[in-house]
Order: sequence, then structure tokens, then C-alpha cells
Amino acid sequence: MPAFIPYSTMKFKSFLAKPFASYVYKQVKRSMQTAVNDQDAIFRELLKVGAATQFGKDHHFGEISGPEEFRQAVPVRDYELLKPYIELVKEGKHNVLWKGKPIYFAKTSGTTSGVKYIPISKESIPNHINSARNALLCYMAESGNAAFANGNMIFLSGSPELERIAGIPTGRLSGIVNHHVPSYLRKNQLPSYETNCIEDWETKLDKIVDETINRNMTLISGIPPWVQMYFDRLMERSGKKVGELFPDFSILVHGGVNFEPYKAKLFESIGRPLAAIETFPASEGFFAFQDSQHAEGLLLNTNSGIWFEFIPVGEVFSENPTRLGLRDVKIGENYAMIITSNAGLWSYNLGDTIRFVSTDPYRIVVSGRIKHFISAFGEHVIGEEVEYSLMKAATETGVHITEFTVAPVISQDRGKSYHEWLIEFENLPEDMNAFSIKVNENLRKKNIYYDDLIRGNILLPLKITSVRKNGFIDYMKSIGKLGGQNKVPRLSNDRKLAEALGPWLEN
Repeated sequence: MPAFIPYSTMKFKSFLAKPFASYVYKQVKRSMQTAVNDQDAIFRELLKVGAATQFGKDHHFGEISGPEEFRQAVPVRDYELLKPYIELVKEGKHNVLWKGKPIYFAKTSGTTSGVKYIPISKESIPNHINSARNALLCYMAESGNAAFANGNMIFLSGSPELERIAGIPTGRLSGIVNHHVPSYLRKNQLPSYETNCIEDWETKLDKIVDETINRNMTLISGIPPWVQMYFDRLMERSGKKVGELFPDFSILVHGGVNFEPYKAKLFESIGRPLAAIETFPASEGFFAFQDSQHAEGLLLNTNSGIWFEFIPVGEVFSENPTRLGLRDVKIGENYAMIITSNAGLWSYNLGDTIRFVSTDPYRIVVSGRIKHFISAFGEHVIGEEVEYSLMKAATETGVHITEFTVAPVISQDRGKSYHEWLIEFENLPEDMNAFSIKVNENLRKKNIYYDDLIRGNILLPLKITSVRKNGFIDYMKSIGKLGGQNKVPRLSNDRKLAEALGPWLEN
């Protein structure tokens, strides 16, 4: 929505938003046709600016003329390998990864690196702000629905309170973005700043319900499991479905995890159909968003300060993996997504895997995490496969899933190892054994390596362990990761999470 619109009356605002939505929608459509050229131009600009930084000098950017030379000079890095440069920035050094100093650090937790500090520059902040805006404006232009701009909107986010490191404001990405909500939307935005600053998720959630239950909520946004908690509290308090409580509620914006495992329960809680818009934001950048209610996948953000590379998943841990540019990707392949950005991230491995569902335009689905997989026996099972296998069985049997995770059980005796699926059910299957067989057969059809292991009697069919109601929530609470941007890993290659869930299993 346009930053030049003053706040007068809400309906006047939505009236003015329509022509701006049309303008932005046309821009997005044009960028679909110029994606490869835009990527080439972004690469050249990043290289030019980066040449004056310490990172650029260390990697001889002045001698690089094209992507292949860049790939030779700059190996793929994760946060741990980039950390020495981040530490220099945290010490107050200038021109380390990008010109000057970052305007923010996005603080996020990593599984191996502890707390991560991701730089956000003056040049990269529009990527975070405008991409979310563009997702809404594309929906508005395509659907003609501008009425949601007249009501209250909520994003279930982390605290907007920021600390300072080397004079750089530092906090959760969602909290940082909160500071960039245009003034004309402030009167629409809930919860209050004071409530948003509450750290304890359950205390915060009760206050959010207090502030929103009697308001005209038209847009609700957040990570699906935490949105579901919000819906549960609203229904407990009001005795009504969310769609009845908020009759003008018309858009659910979600991201962070695959929507499918949560979709049925969320819409049951709402009680009626409405539009859902998927986004793919992270502390490192806003990579893609759903630009259409009628097309599969998310439109890759090819003209927003990020240069993308893609590594076939099977080569991720190779010494010299194949690194493809946008023009060389294929539909249906799983790739690890590598980014170079105007925040000063160079050949940075996000840890996310994606799959192209279209190359005209370039649309993707997020298929999983590199670290969230099971290959204890060489099966290479990824998140997309387990989610598909479970949700297909659930849909066919009328079962609703609240949350789940999968871990290997490794036996020294041949043919006695298996995958354990720890599942919290909204409603239990009538026949758990039959349900397990369905899930197992779905996974066999989806993953040939898993099928081979079952056929060869290396693995037993999967086994399901029921997690009691609110078990995952209670577990996340016990480790201080309830709410915000925290997510339960779908897959583990070890049993740390499975064993930690022990106190919350059904007897």
C-alpha cells in the first residue's frame, strides 16, 4: 500500500490503495519477463559495491568479471564460515561485508552456531518491507478485494524491542520490520506496541486476545502453529469460530513452515473459506511470495537485491558442487538455495531446499531444510516427502494433524530399524495400524530409496507414536522456544528431539 496515503478515514485508504495495487501488480508482471536479465544486473552491481569491502579485497573481486570466476573465488559458506567477518562488524569495523555498517542485525537462533547475527543494510531493508507489501497488493489487484485495508491487521511476531551491538540496533527480524510499518497503517495494526514487547508467549497471547477479540480483524498473519494457538484462545474465550467472531476476516498470511499440515485445522477453526497468501521470508532476505491465488508456488524475488544460485541437493556437501544460475535450473529438481545479497551475504547457504514448479515465470515451492532430513540408512528422505505422505493419509481418513516430527530408530540387528513418527493428532485414526500402513505406502511411492530399504528388509515399516494434546507446545515451552519464529523440525537424523519429547508421549 502506498506510503504517500495519509490516514483520514479507513475507507478512503482502501479506495486509494486500489490504483497503487494495480501499478505494483503491473511492475511485478513485468519483472517476470526480465528475471534473468535482472539477475545479471544485480550480480554486476553487487560485485561493484563489494569490491571496496574487506571481503571483496580478500576474494579479489577486482579481478572477477563473471559468475564462473566468482564461483571459483568465493566458495559456498554457511553462517559459521562467515562468522569471522560478522565478528569484525560487531567490533565496530566499517566496510567489512558491505559498504559502511549494517543498519540492523537480525538476531536469530541457529542449531549449531548458537545465536546468529544477520546484517541488514540500508540497501537490503526495502527487500524485507516491499516484498510483504507486494504480496498483499498482488492479491488486491488480482481479486479486487481492497476491503481488508479498512479493518484491523495483526502479525503474530517477536518483540520490536531492540538492543544495540557496536551501535547497531539488533533484534528479531519481525520486530525490526515492525518499526517500518507505515504511519498510515499504524492505526490498523494490532496488538499494541506494549503487548508486542511481552517476551513470554502465553502471557503475550492472552493480551493479544484481549486487544483483538472485539475488533474488526480483516487480516491475520504469522507462522501457522502460532496462528492456531491464537485461534484456539479466541474460540475458548468467545465460544465462536474465528470466521464468525471476525465476519470481515478475509486474508490469512502465512510463512515459515509448510502450510499443508496445519491447513485443515486452521480452516476448521475459521469455519469458512477465505484467501491464504504464502510468503518465504527469513532474516537473510525475503525470497518469494504468492503472487496469485490461481498459480502453484511462490514467485521468486528476482529483482530485489539478491542474486540466486542453486545447488542440486545431492551435491550440497561436495567439495566443488555444481552452482547453477537462474537460466539453468530445471522444473522438478530439488536445489539448495544459495544467496548473494546487498546485505553483504556472499555465496551464503541458507539451509533451505526449493523446487521449481515453473520457469516462466520462476515459481518455487520450499521442499525442506538441508539439515532436516533422514538418511540414517541412505534413504535421503526430505521434509516435503514426509509432509505429503502424512497429509495424503490424513485427508483420505478424515484425520486432522496438530504437529509431528520423524526420527530414525537404529538397531544393530538387520531388519529391525525403522522410522518413528511422533504425531499429535487432533482426532485419532479409527484404525492406527491401517493409518500407519497408508503413510508408509505413500512414502514408499514418494521416495525410491526408502522403498528399496523396505523391499530389502533393511527397514521395518514406519511406526507411529502418539504425542498427547498440546505436547509439542509444552515441549517448546520447556526449552524457551514457544511462539515467535520458532518451529518444530519435521525431520531429524538423530533421536535428540524424539527423546526430549518423552514426557509428552501418550502412554
